[in-house]
Formats: sequence, structure tokens, C-alpha cells
Amino acid sequence: MNIATPTLSPGTHEIDVDGVRQVFHVHGAGPVCVAHSGGPGIGWEYLRMPALERHLTMVYLEPVGTGASGRLADPRNYRLDTYVRFLHAVVEHLGLPEVFLLGHSHGGFVAQRYALEHGDRLSGLILFATSPVTGEEFWAAAMASVGRFPELHPDWPEAAEMPGAFQEALAAADDDAYTGALRRILPLYFADYWARESEFAAMRGAVRAWIDPMRGEEPAPFDVRDALGSLAPPALVVTGAHDFICGTRWAHMLHDGIPGSRLTVLEGSGHMGHLEQPAEFTDVIARFVAETRP
Repeated sequence: MNIATPTLSPGTHEIDVDGVRQVFHVHGAGPVCVAHSGGPGIGWEYLRMPALERHLTMVYLEPVGTGASGRLADPRNYRLDTYVRFLHAVVEHLGLPEVFLLGHSHGGFVAQRYALEHGDRLSGLILFATSPVTGEEFWAAAMASVGRFPELHPDWPEAAEMPGAFQEALAAADDDAYTGALRRILPLYFADYWARESEFAAMRGAVRAWIDPMRGEEPAPFDVRDALGSLAPPALVVTGAHDFICGTRWAHMLHDGIPGSRLTVLEGSGHMGHLEQPAEFTDVIARFVAETRP
């Protein structure tokens, strides 16, 4: 399907979804790509991709429960189907027959569920540093990586604090504690944060987080492996070779499960490839969009 490049007003917008405010931000020019950040509960700003905005009109959601978006009356409703519903409301509001969708980390879980339910609305699906499954094996692998982190960075004293700090982040009980804990453990999410601290320190100091009362937990662990074969939109999987939580094992699982998907491994990145290798990240997505969009 041919879709016209839309003209969307840059800046901050909001819509009402069942009485709850949904905020999103528009930047850039070109085909429209809606971006859903991770966490759950991480502020959208860390996912800002200025280089990609030279190729795409980026529509960044502030996920419900974060930032200026509204809060749900019943905290038990912070579940994937809710995030999907709010995402779909934005897609519908844009009024386009199709958009590209980029989901990072937990936002990738939302994107996968969205593509399974509303694949006809997507020109393409970009799954960035995410996984088709969580559960016991996923978390065991992540915690093992956290435990090895000090050994991988013996020259940086702060690395020794990361395993304990990660446990504190998991136990954070309010927004301020969660934000502080996330800033403390942020080096875990980079291939070598301290070697490039001058580049990333401002982002570390500015990142914000809000407690998702459900902590991303569903009645059962996230698992769409059996459904990946039915995904219709063209798909691109991007991950970092040093991603401790959603690395190459899970990226290959996505790639193997989605018919015709493309896989890119950013060899110098962890979980934040858009910040660690912005030129390579931008190039692979721009090529995917150009080759996918008629």
C-alpha cells in the first residue's frame, strides 16, 4: 500500500482515552514511526532519536502512567492490553492507513502484541532490544549477566556496586526511589558506560521513572513465541551484542520466529544502541523503511 508522507504538527499533543490523558510528541519529517519506550514506567525522553528524525516523523508516546500522561484509577490495569489500547488510540488519532512502529525493551512487548492484534495498521515493525518471552529462564539469564558485570569491568570501581543496586531498583517503592535507582544502575545498560561517560552522563542525570504498580507482571509471563509466525508486517530486529537483559539470544529467537524478518546486531552496544551507535542504528532503520515502504 502506498501511503502519503503526512505533515504532522511538531511538538507536544494529547488525546483523551476513556477519560485518561495520553500525551505524545512529534519530531522530524518523513514516513511516520510511532515509538513506545520501555520500563515499564521509563520516561520517553531517553528514547529520543534526533538522527532518525531526519528520515522519519517520529511520534514518541509518553506511556500511560508516566510523565504528563494520565494515571489509571485502578493500578491493576497497568497491563500489556492497556498499553496496547492506548497505543492504538494514538495510531487511530493520526488518521493514517499505516504507520511504522518501534518498540524498545518493554515497549517491544507492547509492539509485538500490537502487531498481533492490529498488524494491518503497520507498514513495518521495529523490535529494538526486546524479547518474545520473559519468565523464569529470561530473568535467570538477566540476573546472571548482572552478577558477571563487575568482572567485565574490573577497572571501574562503580561496577562492583551494580548487582546490589539492581536489587534495590527492583525493590523501589515510589517514583523518586525508582528514578534514583535507575540512574544508579544505568551503566548496566551500556556496553562500556564509563569509557564514554562524558557522552552519557547528562542522559543518566535526566532519566525519569514512575512505578508501574504491576511491575510489568501479567497473570502469566509474557510469551508470544508460538504466535510470531503469524506476524504479517515486515519486521526488523535490532539488538546490542552486550545487552545484558534483551541480548542476542532473544533477538535470534525473534528473528527465527518471524517470517522474513531482518536481524541487526550492533557489536558495540548494550541495551541503548540508539545512543551508543547512533549512526549505525539510524542507517539500518532508514534502509529498512526505504526498502519496506513502496
